[in-house]
Amino acid sequence: MKVPLFLFFLLMFILTLSGNSLILWVVASDLQLHKPMYWFLCHLSILDMAFSSVVVPKVIAGFFPGGKAISYAGCVSQLFFFHFLGCSESLLYTLMAYDRFLAICKPLHYSNIMNWKACLGLSLGTMIGGCLNSMLETTLTFRLPYGESNYVDYIFCDIPAVLKLACADTKLNQMVLLIDIGLVAMACFLLILTSYVYIISAIVRISSREGRCRAFSTCTAHLTVVGIYYLPVVYRYLRPASQDSMDGVVCMFYTTITPFLNPVIYTLRNKEMKSALVKRWGGNAQ
Repeated sequence: MKVPLFLFFLLMFILTLSGNSLILWVVASDLQLHKPMYWFLCHLSILDMAFSSVVVPKVIAGFFPGGKAISYAGCVSQLFFFHFLGCSESLLYTLMAYDRFLAICKPLHYSNIMNWKACLGLSLGTMIGGCLNSMLETTLTFRLPYGESNYVDYIFCDIPAVLKLACADTKLNQMVLLIDIGLVAMACFLLILTSYVYIISAIVRISSREGRCRAFSTCTAHLTVVGIYYLPVVYRYLRPASQDSMDGVVCMFYTTITPFLNPVIYTLRNKEMKSALVKRWGGNAQ
C-alpha cells in the first residue's frame, strides 16, 4: 500500500495548497469580494495550508528510507504548531459565525461593527489565543521526563501519543488536555450554534425568496465546514487515553481531507465566489 498511500497524500497536499491559494487569488483580485466575510475566508485558507503543512509533508517523507525519524526539537515544533493552528481555526470558525450573525440579524449596524480594524483585531486575537493555548499544552507535555523509548506510535507528534512515552504519571496532563480542548471546542461550538439559531430565525423572516437562498448558501457552507472539522476533533481529543486504531484515520481526516474540502465547499456553495471564479477564468481566457 506504500505507493497508493504516497500518491494519495501527495495529491491531497497539492490540491490543498492549490485550492486554498486559488481562494486567496480570487478574493484579492475581485473588489466585490473585499468584505469581512471573505477576509475571514482568506484567513481560514492560510490556516488550512499551514495546518496541512505541519503534518502531511512529514507523512509523505515517511514513505522513504529514514523518513520516519524526527528530532526531539522537530517533535516539539510539530506538536506546538499543530495545536496552535488547530485552536486558531476553532476560534476563527466562531468569528465567521459571528460575522454572519451580524450581517443577517443586524445589517444596518454591520458595516460600523465589522470594519477593517475590527476584522484585523479579531483575526489577530484568534492567533494569539491559539498560540497561548498551544504553549500551555506543549509546556505541560515536554516538562515530563522521557526514557529510552522513542517510538511515537502515531502518524505525527501529538499529545496523547507523546504522553505514552513519558516516565511519569500523565493523569494530570490527560485531564488538562480533556478540559482545555473540551472547553475550547464546546465553547466555540455552542457560540456557533447560538449564532445560527438567531440567523435561521432571521432568514425565515426574509420576504424575498432570492434573499433567503443567498443567505442560506453562505450559511450552509460554513455549517458544513464546521461539522466536518469539529466531529473528528471531538472524537479524538475527548478520549485522550484511547487505544483505538481508528484514531489515526480520524486524525488524517481533519489534517488532510478537511483543509482540502474547505475551498471546495466554499466555492461550490457560495454564489459570489462561483461568479468571481468564472469571471477570473473568463477574463484569463479572453
